[in-house]
Amino acid sequence: MTEPHSPDTSPGPEPSAARGGDAPPPRTRSMRFTSLRLRLVLVFGLVALTAAVTASGIAYWLNREAVLTRAQDAVLHDFKDELEDRAGVLPADASREELRQAAEQMSRSSQNFSVLLMSTSPDGQPITAPSAELDQFTLADVPLSLREAVNREQKLTAANPSPYHVYWQRTVDENDTPCLVAGARIADGPTGYMLKSLEPEAKDLNSLAWSLGIATALALVGSALLAQAAATTVLRPVHRLGIAARRLGEGKLDTRLQVSGTDELAELSRTFNRTAAALEHRVAEMTARDEASRRFVADMSHELRTPLTAITAVTEVLEEELDAETGGIDPMIEPAVRLVVSETRRLGDLVENLMEVTRFDAGTARLVLDDVDIADQITACVDARAWLDAVELDAERGVMARLDPRRLDVVLANLIGNALKHGGSPVRVSVRVEDAPAAPLAQLAPLTPHVGHSAHDVGERAEQVADADAGAEGAEDSSEAAGKVLVIEVRDHGPGIPEEVLPHVFDRFYKASASRPRSEGSGLGLSIALENAHIHGGEIAAANSPEGGAVFTLRLPLDASAAAEQAAVEQQAAARQRQRSGR
Repeated sequence: MTEPHSPDTSPGPEPSAARGGDAPPPRTRSMRFTSLRLRLVLVFGLVALTAAVTASGIAYWLNREAVLTRAQDAVLHDFKDELEDRAGVLPADASREELRQAAEQMSRSSQNFSVLLMSTSPDGQPITAPSAELDQFTLADVPLSLREAVNREQKLTAANPSPYHVYWQRTVDENDTPCLVAGARIADGPTGYMLKSLEPEAKDLNSLAWSLGIATALALVGSALLAQAAATTVLRPVHRLGIAARRLGEGKLDTRLQVSGTDELAELSRTFNRTAAALEHRVAEMTARDEASRRFVADMSHELRTPLTAITAVTEVLEEELDAETGGIDPMIEPAVRLVVSETRRLGDLVENLMEVTRFDAGTARLVLDDVDIADQITACVDARAWLDAVELDAERGVMARLDPRRLDVVLANLIGNALKHGGSPVRVSVRVEDAPAAPLAQLAPLTPHVGHSAHDVGERAEQVADADAGAEGAEDSSEAAGKVLVIEVRDHGPGIPEEVLPHVFDRFYKASASRPRSEGSGLGLSIALENAHIHGGEIAAANSPEGGAVFTLRLPLDASAAAEQAAVEQQAAARQRQRSGR
C-alpha cells in the first residue's frame, strides 16, 4: 500500500460549531428615520457589521479548514503506517486473537484512535476485533458508503500500483461529537477501520468563533462611537445653518455664519452668506422703494389737501347755488357743475382714504377707545348717511363694547355702503355676542398680510409679534377675562359675490370686472375696513349666503384694550426695526 490517502467518495455530515457574532443585522426597513444623526449611526453600524461579519466568516472558514486538515492528515498518516506495520504481517485468515492484538497495538499510537480489524475465517465467516474489549467502536459506526469504497478493488496501472486505498469521512456520533472515520484494506490481508474523535479541534474552533464574535461586537460599538463623532462633526455646521436660516426667515437679514475650512459644508456656509447678503441688499432696495412710495403717497395726499380744500369750498358754493331757488346757475352748465361737485367729493374721499392707508402702512394708526352701545353706534352710522330706509337693524340695545367709535363707524360705513351699492335692498345688519375662540383674535391680526404689503412687511410684522410676546401676555389675560366676541353681520339681497372674486374682495384697488375700471368708489374701502378690524384685534370674513346675497361678518373683541396695548408694543418694535434697517 504505497498510494497516499484519497478524498472520500461520499462525505457525511460535518460537525456543527458555535458561531458567535454571526447574528443577522438588525432590521431597519420598518423603522422610521426622524434624525439624520440616527441614520448616520445606523449606516456606519451596518457597514461595520457587514465588514466585521464578512472578515470573521472568512477567517473562521480558513482556520477551520486548516485545523481540520492538519489533524486529519496526521491521523490518516499514522493510521496508514500502523496498518501496514501491524496488520500487514497478518494472514488473510487471521484469528480473532491475532486481530485483537494487532488492533490494540495500533490504538497505542500517538493519535489515540480506536481501531477495528476484520478478516474472513476459513469457512467464509467475517471476523471482527476491536482494539479493546470495552471499546464501543463497531462496524455499525462505519458509513456504508465508506465500507463499499474500502472493499472496492482498483485496477492496477503504472500510476496505481496498489489495488486498495485509504478512504476517510467526517461524521457525527450519537452524542453529536464530530469524528473522523477512515478505512483501508491490505491485499491478501485484513481490513482495518479507524475512529478518531475531533472534539478537541471542535472546541478550538468554538473558541475561535466566540473570539471572532466578540471582536465583531467591539467593532460594532467602535463604529457607533465613530459614527457619533462623525455625525457631530457633520451636523454641527448643519445645525448652525438651520438656526441661521430660521433667523433669516424671521426677518433678521443681517444673519451670517462664521466660515472655516475648505470642505463642502464650508462652501455651503459661504453660499448662505452670499445669498443672505444679496437678499439683505435686495430687501433694503425694495424697502427703500416701498418707503419712498409710501412717502410719495403721503406727501401727495398732504399736498392735495391744500388745493382740495379751496376747491371743496368753491364746490360747496356752487352746490348751494344749484340748490337755491333763485336759479343762479345757467341751465346749460348745470350738468357740468354737478359733475364737478360729485367728482370733487369723490377726490376728497380718495385723498382721505390714501392718507388712512398710509397711516396703517407706516404703523402710526392709533386706537382711541371708548365704551360704545353697538346698537346706537350702528343707528348713528346709518342715520348720518341717510340709509335708514334701506337698512334693517337686528340689535338689542345695551350691548356695550370698548372700541374706537370713529374706526368702528368707518368699518360699518364701508360694509353697509358696499352692500347697498353692489347688493340689493334691504340690507340687514344683525348683532350678537359669542364666546371667544381658543386663540385670541388679537394674536391673529398682526400676521394677516394683504395686497399692498411687501414681503419685508410680513417678515417685519412677524418680528413685531415675536418682540411683543411679553406685552401680549397681559392682553391674553384681559381677553380671557372678557371671554366674549362681538359679531356683526351685514347681509344684502343681491346676486352675491362671484367665487373667483371672494379671495380678492379686501385687496386694494381690486376691480371685479376689468371692463369697468372706473367706478364711484376708490377701491380702498374694504381694505381700510379690514385694517380697522385688525387694529382692534378682530377680523372680517366675506361669503355668500345660502339664501342668496353676500354676507360680511365682522368679529371684534368686546374689549379692545389688549389689542391697543399690543399695537403700541408692535409700533415700538417696528420703530426699532426701522432703525436697524437704516431707515
